Amino acid sequence: MSAAPESSPLFTPYRLKGLALPNRFVMPAMQRGMCAAGSPKPELAAYYRRRAEGGVKLIVGESAAIDHETATRQPTSAWITHATRDAWAHCVDEVGKAGGHMLIQLWHEGAVRKDDGLSISPSGYVQPGKANGRAATLDEIAELIEAYTRSALIAQDAGAAGVEVHAAHGYFLDQFLWAGINHRDDGYGGADIAQRARFPAEIVASIRAACGPDFVISLRFSQWKEVDYAARVAGTPDELAVFAGMMKQAGVDVLHASTRRFWEPEWDGDRRNLAGWTRALGGLPVITVGSVGLDTDVMTTFIEGRDAKPRVAEAVEDLEARIAAHEFDLVAVGRALIGDPDFVKKLEARDYGAIRLFTRADLGALEWDTDVIHEAHA
Repeated sequence: MSAAPESSPLFTPYRLKGLALPNRFVMPAMQRGMCAAGSPKPELAAYYRRRAEGGVKLIVGESAAIDHETATRQPTSAWITHATRDAWAHCVDEVGKAGGHMLIQLWHEGAVRKDDGLSISPSGYVQPGKANGRAATLDEIAELIEAYTRSALIAQDAGAAGVEVHAAHGYFLDQFLWAGINHRDDGYGGADIAQRARFPAEIVASIRAACGPDFVISLRFSQWKEVDYAARVAGTPDELAVFAGMMKQAGVDVLHASTRRFWEPEWDGDRRNLAGWTRALGGLPVITVGSVGLDTDVMTTFIEGRDAKPRVAEAVEDLEARIAAHEFDLVAVGRALIGDPDFVKKLEARDYGAIRLFTRADLGALEWDTDVIHEAHA
């Protein structure tokens, strides 16, 4: 089996701020359920290290609830608080031993949290026409900016190279970005994307001020939501440019543009996906993601229980062409890395037949409170 050509753009070095990466691959945040009382277990640290050993040198730790009581009620979720700091430090150390770097993802469920008196969102809706919980007050918005910043400082103290602010998939910050459910008239919502993006931008700016210029800040965003696949944050390229420009001004270093299938164009008449448009309009490095190596998206696997089929050779050819064309800079691989921790090494060797394919069974008995999401697709 011949090795990948040295000219393959996927296996050229890349520098993300102060992080020297030997290739273009990233492991995105994925809930694995290996936590107890909010703390990552040693097996989660070993899981991260094993993927770094397999060739992925930038690891994003799974969604960690910020230090605020409203953040999540999911039983096996991670938290990033003073109480969990040492467990995260162990994860960072293990990834470092394999020559990798680690970001910790900062997350809040918002209205996707089943209403238990602590479910908050911009306007008390989880999707258009479907109420859940209540609207956050201005005082709570100020508290939450402090909570995101506090958790970022804990991540920095634990040795993480940076954080990723989760503003995707219909969760809390994405609910602010979504005009369909953000009806606020206090400067944090409404028809103007600049007002809807204000809260995430203020969080990023606060983290930047607290953690300093060398700390990496990624922001993950999406058009689609787990409760509504057709939803959009930016209806036009102009709106996307406003959003990306605000994030750059606030202090974001890299935008992580989440799509269900990376090969699908964002707007008719142009082959570029969401990451490609974001890089062209925003002036920041961009990560693409979406069913890399597989033929179907994570929600089809999760909601319908259907296993994906391999789509490896096509993905490699497509990704190489897009990186060579500077459509995006980095590629996040999710489920394929759950299935095979050596996925990247096998790609580099062009040993596609040796890749162990991800299956629904690889998710295990993940205890994830997704009642609201399942109800949306019932």
